[in-house]
Amino acid sequence: MKHTVVKSGLILLTVVSIVGCKKDLLISTPYGQSTSADFYRNADDAIAASNALYSFIGDEYMFAHTEQTWDICSDDQWRAGDHPEDQAIEEFTYEPSNVQLNDSWSRKYEVISRANAVLINVPNIDMDQTLKNRILGEAHFMRGLMYWQFYRIYGQVPIITEEQVIAGTYNVPKASIDEMKAIIESDFTIAAENLLLQNDADNLGRATKGAAWGYLTKFYVYHEDWAKAIETGNKVITGPYALAPSFGDNFKALTKNNPEVLFSIQCTDGWTENVTSIYSAPRPWGGWGFNEPIKDLADEFEPNDERLTYTMGKVGDMIDPGASNGGLQAVPAGLTNTGYFFLKYVNWRPDGGLDNNMNIVMLRAADVYLLVAEAKIRSGANGDNEINAVRSRNGLADVSNATMADLIHERRVELAGENERHQDLMRWDRAGIIDLKAHYAIDRGQWKPGRNFQRPKNYLFPIPQRQIDLSNGVLEQNPNFK
Repeated sequence: MKHTVVKSGLILLTVVSIVGCKKDLLISTPYGQSTSADFYRNADDAIAASNALYSFIGDEYMFAHTEQTWDICSDDQWRAGDHPEDQAIEEFTYEPSNVQLNDSWSRKYEVISRANAVLINVPNIDMDQTLKNRILGEAHFMRGLMYWQFYRIYGQVPIITEEQVIAGTYNVPKASIDEMKAIIESDFTIAAENLLLQNDADNLGRATKGAAWGYLTKFYVYHEDWAKAIETGNKVITGPYALAPSFGDNFKALTKNNPEVLFSIQCTDGWTENVTSIYSAPRPWGGWGFNEPIKDLADEFEPNDERLTYTMGKVGDMIDPGASNGGLQAVPAGLTNTGYFFLKYVNWRPDGGLDNNMNIVMLRAADVYLLVAEAKIRSGANGDNEINAVRSRNGLADVSNATMADLIHERRVELAGENERHQDLMRWDRAGIIDLKAHYAIDRGQWKPGRNFQRPKNYLFPIPQRQIDLSNGVLEQNPNFK
């Protein structure tokens, strides 16, 4: 059989644990009785375990929705929806008891648990070394990605690795900042060493060297290690990860796995549900209408920048929301509250209904181009080549001697709706490049009035109170929320 489970994202370890078993099914071990002792036997088991690493990332309470919530703090969008926990996050009035803070916590640790199981058991399997390396690389990548997200959201969390699993010590205190940075850098570095440059058609969606290099570049820019950021970023830029001919190719079902897309959540109609699409689409057109962009973001785009039409739908745009809504039609006034909706992850089937073949993009080469440009500009070098590569793809004139203002603009319009803006603004505030408190105090109209960003308190979200309670006090709250 072809191992294409990653495309579905739904097959769990317990379900695939008998793949490749040659025993008669009548005397095989029942699914519920499979344990690590009798599971990790061969290459098929190792592949099944690697497939299970990906099964949570498209969950509603992971990257498909909950992890997108952190960007409603930004100046790009209004929360929409009817959830008070989201309102508190947007307005910087959240407390440790906010349920949204807790939703993805255990899921990320479940991915970490699965990664640790792979790293403990797969090295002992007698199998093809190249395949083994790839699977171990995937485990390091996924564990690194979880800790990276933890780090950006909460700062310090408990680190659970193979050593803690073997010792059976799970209720441990938060790691130090240096320990958090070390595990993230180490996991992505080892992943880059072991993963493939590109995957074949049967393994689309698995992590590659490009994905690991891309996240390393992001990590190094966050920590102002410009030389390393440029080094790892250039591996993406000079690798087989060319920018797509059209910006829109990254957000179409037919071209969703083009080389620019370094990592994405694979969605296939009939197998998976694209929850990001459901949350983004307007309610009258089959969605739930959350996270609506505002006019301030639309006004940031330059005239004739085609990215605007691919990024958001707005009143008057001609869009086909599927046969059930009558085919091609103008977006009517009142379809959304703000007059806009994010279109990047939304498309409709010709016969009606949302197209679940749309992937959820998590990292693109264009992001890395702009990170390299930033590293160069902030280290006194010239970042024009990287910025202009992104701009020229969209038919825009080159910039000369690009400044941080140019870079900030380009990242905002290129990555709008991709969960980067608020984190970008916070790191630029930490560096003294912008005044985020003043920036967020600006009244941007009905849907984004001025808000009170408090530094350093709002640089991080509080540790979920539920997790502190479960730890019996071993896990301590972030200082500004005690």
